[in-house]
Amino acid sequence: MGRLEEELERMKKDLLQKRSQPGLTQTAQESLTDTDTCPKCKGTGWVFYTGDDGLEYGKQCDCWGKMVTSRRLKFAELPEAFKDVKLENFNLSIYREIDSRNLIAVAAKTVKYYLDNFDEMKSQGMGLYLYSETKGSGKTRMAVGIANALLKGHQVKFAGSTTIIKEIKRTWNKKPSEDGETESQLLDSLAAVEILIIDDFGTETPAGWINDKFYQIINDRYVGRKVTIFTSNAALDRLNYDDRITNRIKERTYQIAFPEESVRDYIAEKNNQELINNLKR
Repeated sequence: MGRLEEELERMKKDLLQKRSQPGLTQTAQESLTDTDTCPKCKGTGWVFYTGDDGLEYGKQCDCWGKMVTSRRLKFAELPEAFKDVKLENFNLSIYREIDSRNLIAVAAKTVKYYLDNFDEMKSQGMGLYLYSETKGSGKTRMAVGIANALLKGHQVKFAGSTTIIKEIKRTWNKKPSEDGETESQLLDSLAAVEILIIDDFGTETPAGWINDKFYQIINDRYVGRKVTIFTSNAALDRLNYDDRITNRIKERTYQIAFPEESVRDYIAEKNNQELINNLKR
């Protein structure tokens, strides 16, 4: 038996052994027991077959691409309300003020250019900083649209800044016997992910330890030329973080201003009008 055949045989034995073990991780358990599990590969992503020479071989299952995309989406942890948001259906006309429409048109054009040239942007470690003092101006919606566009070929992590802080605090109370990441592992994973989107950056009160943790994440990503995309209610020069953080963000992001106009009320009005129209039918 050749080296390749030996390796495939080893992989097959490992997979078969894992199927019979009760101590699987939650992810593995889900891939084997989910009702949508592929019947060909049983959720492993590999199909084994016997060749004309009588030897057994393995190949990636047809479901591999779908499985990878699904795992990327799960890892991304996009807000449930925005999972169907695409850049194509980002409605520029919903803004009522002329200045807002002009500004969002520039923002959308800039984002399109960024994504069209993403390979170059990625090689330089360049991200985006979407900002507006007004809540509901479309920053998060645009960021999720960007995430959905990049998920097709990249690993994306979406997290609110307050969520990151809560997760760090959670690690402090974790008992040694409990499963879950340590603080060091959590910070390392945030620093290492291919594309990190931090939503509502700067809304938290930057206590000394919070400043230090975000510096560690942002500096590690800066050194590693990892793409980081921020949304914020403050321009960079108004962030309550020290220069170590703001200077790195300034160097590695394109700053894009969003309108000082909330569209949430308009969306609510539109939804109510659609309901009324349906009731009249």
